Amino acid sequence: MTDEHDKHDADEEAAEQWELVNTPLGEKWSGRTRYAAAMFFYKRGEMSAETLEAYRICARLDSTDPLPIIRDRGVGQDWLQRMGLK
Repeated sequence: MTDEHDKHDADEEAAEQWELVNTPLGEKWSGRTRYAAAMFFYKRGEMSAETLEAYRICARLDSTDPLPIIRDRGVGQDWLQRMGLK
Protein backbone atom coordinates (compact mmCIF):
# COMPACT_ATOMS: atom_id res chain seq x y z
CA MET A 1 0.00 0.00 0.00
CA THR A 2 2.88 2.37 0.74
CA ASP A 3 4.31 2.01 -2.79
CA GLU A 4 0.93 2.82 -4.31
CA HIS A 5 0.52 5.80 -1.98
CA ASP A 6 4.03 7.06 -2.81
CA LYS A 7 3.32 6.77 -6.54
CA HIS A 8 0.08 8.69 -6.12
CA ASP A 9 1.92 11.43 -4.19
CA ALA A 10 4.63 11.57 -6.88
CA ASP A 11 2.03 11.78 -9.65
CA GLU A 12 0.20 14.52 -7.78
CA GLU A 13 3.43 16.47 -7.29
CA ALA A 14 4.35 16.10 -10.97
CA ALA A 15 0.89 17.37 -11.99
CA GLU A 16 1.27 20.40 -9.71
CA GLN A 17 4.74 21.15 -11.06
CA TRP A 18 3.44 20.80 -14.63
CA GLU A 19 0.87 23.52 -13.89
CA LEU A 20 3.60 25.72 -12.40
CA VAL A 21 6.00 25.28 -15.33
CA ASN A 22 3.12 26.49 -17.51
CA THR A 23 2.42 29.60 -15.41
CA PRO A 24 1.24 32.35 -17.79
CA LEU A 25 3.78 34.90 -18.94
CA GLY A 26 3.65 38.33 -17.35
CA GLU A 27 2.30 37.34 -13.95
CA LYS A 28 4.37 38.65 -11.04
CA TRP A 29 7.06 36.12 -10.08
CA SER A 30 6.01 33.84 -12.95
CA GLY A 31 9.56 33.52 -14.29
CA ARG A 32 10.81 32.31 -10.93
CA THR A 33 7.83 29.98 -10.60
CA ARG A 34 8.53 28.43 -14.01
CA TYR A 35 12.22 28.06 -13.14
CA ALA A 36 11.49 26.34 -9.83
CA ALA A 37 9.13 23.92 -11.57
CA ALA A 38 11.70 23.34 -14.32
CA MET A 39 14.23 22.43 -11.63
CA PHE A 40 11.79 19.76 -10.41
CA PHE A 41 11.71 18.17 -13.88
CA TYR A 42 15.48 18.52 -14.26
CA LYS A 43 16.06 16.71 -10.96
CA ARG A 44 13.78 13.90 -12.14
CA GLY A 45 15.88 13.53 -15.29
CA GLU A 46 13.07 14.79 -17.51
CA MET A 47 14.86 17.95 -18.67
CA SER A 48 18.41 18.60 -19.85
CA ALA A 49 20.76 21.08 -18.19
CA GLU A 50 20.71 23.21 -21.35
CA THR A 51 16.91 23.42 -21.22
CA LEU A 52 16.98 24.29 -17.52
CA GLU A 53 19.46 27.08 -18.32
CA ALA A 54 16.88 28.78 -20.54
CA TYR A 55 14.45 28.78 -17.63
CA ARG A 56 17.19 30.20 -15.38
CA ILE A 57 17.86 33.01 -17.84
CA CYS A 58 14.16 33.88 -17.87
CA ALA A 59 13.65 33.52 -14.11
CA ARG A 60 13.74 37.26 -13.48
CA LEU A 61 11.97 38.12 -16.73
CA ASP A 62 8.33 37.37 -16.02
CA SER A 63 7.23 38.24 -19.57
CA THR A 64 9.92 36.26 -21.41
CA ASP A 65 9.05 32.81 -22.70
CA PRO A 66 11.95 30.33 -22.33
CA LEU A 67 10.61 28.03 -25.06
CA PRO A 68 11.80 30.15 -28.03
CA ILE A 69 15.23 30.34 -26.41
CA ILE A 70 15.30 26.56 -26.09
CA ARG A 71 14.26 26.23 -29.74
CA ASP A 72 16.80 28.83 -30.95
CA ARG A 73 19.62 27.07 -29.12
CA GLY A 74 18.64 23.74 -30.65
CA VAL A 75 18.41 22.02 -27.27
CA GLY A 76 15.60 20.32 -25.41
CA GLN A 77 13.74 18.98 -28.42
CA ASP A 78 12.10 16.35 -26.21
CA TRP A 79 10.98 19.08 -23.79
CA LEU A 80 9.60 21.22 -26.61
CA GLN A 81 7.65 18.24 -27.85
CA ARG A 82 6.32 17.61 -24.35
CA MET A 83 5.24 21.25 -24.21
CA GLY A 84 3.35 20.74 -27.48
CA LEU A 85 5.89 22.49 -29.70
CA LYS A 86 8.39 21.28 -32.26
